[in-house]
Amino acid sequence: MSGALSRFRFMAYVVGVGLLALVLAMLLKYLGGNPGPMAVVGPVHGFLYAVYLVLTVDLALKARWSLKGTALVLLAGTI
Repeated sequence: MSGALSRFRFMAYVVGVGLLALVLAMLLKYLGGNPGPMAVVGPVHGFLYAVYLVLTVDLALKARWSLKGTALVLLAGTI
């Protein structure tokens, strides 16, 4: 299970940094009139988030989380 936890932690960090990059790209698009960064950062963040969801389910199965606990962690990842 430690491998699943390590992968989850790493991906949570990567997705968090990606979210900051996404916010910056959105500011550049909507306040700066430059849609270029958003065209790159948006899809990359979406892909990384999907990987995060898969790793969350992997950890939940290995740690034997309840369905409710798993759903709450997945939901918390959207914030």
